[in-house]
Amino acid sequence: MGKFSLQDKVVVITGASSGIGMACAKEFVDRGAKVMMAARNIEKLEQLAGELKQAETTVSTCQTDVSDENDCKKLIQSTINTFGAIDVLINNAGVSMRAAFQQVDLSVLKRLMDVNFWGTVYCTKHALAYLLNAKGSVVGVSSVAGLHGLPGRTGYSSSKYAIQGFLDTLRIETLKKELHVMVAIPGFTASNVRFSALTADGSQQGETPRNEEKMMSAEEVAKRIANGIEQRKRTLAMTYEGKLTPILKLLFPKWLDKMYYNHMKKEPNSPI
Repeated sequence: MGKFSLQDKVVVITGASSGIGMACAKEFVDRGAKVMMAARNIEKLEQLAGELKQAETTVSTCQTDVSDENDCKKLIQSTINTFGAIDVLINNAGVSMRAAFQQVDLSVLKRLMDVNFWGTVYCTKHALAYLLNAKGSVVGVSSVAGLHGLPGRTGYSSSKYAIQGFLDTLRIETLKKELHVMVAIPGFTASNVRFSALTADGSQQGETPRNEEKMMSAEEVAKRIANGIEQRKRTLAMTYEGKLTPILKLLFPKWLDKMYYNHMKKEPNSPI
């Protein structure tokens, strides 16, 4: 297929109230798309919608907790009621964690699976018929943690591995139906996800252990995601780590384990 234009396409974005999701909403509006923004924080969504409406475009909002299947179903139905179609679904809503498995409360891992994995599954399930009809795109925002285990991030890595497996399988199942399925793999991005990362007892971290200034901006990630959809890419690895990890895992798995261990061990107050 040729290049997929986003002009007048209907795009659903979860986790749109901050970070990559918010940047995606702005980017897709700039490219002429109609955007349905979903997140738990309806005040932030409405504020963003107000800003975007000044750009004379069509945007709408839907308060959504993606860990609740009924909320996801409501989001998709609301999009159809508002715009009459769904061309692109960006499963961006997510939560992170930072704790060693030995210390972490298992409810933290369950929360990460509920939001990151099940949120992706629920939204995709209820949007799939419309996406197939449009020969549209399903995007999962993943991470290097979905390519190789990150110490101190058992729940996060597990959820991202699960998303990868789910989307890979969906791509194969719909091979003859021209559905575009893309896994986006940003590196560490300057966004709110680390501030709200869960610690061992489930409380929010409240501060990031990393230098945000050296990271890729959410705006740059959004631009690359939009380009990836237009070019109908399969995997969108945005960093050297993302591109090299699968190769190194195949050739030097033990060395890669040590490299990731040493890298994460250097974090301030590292849990490992």
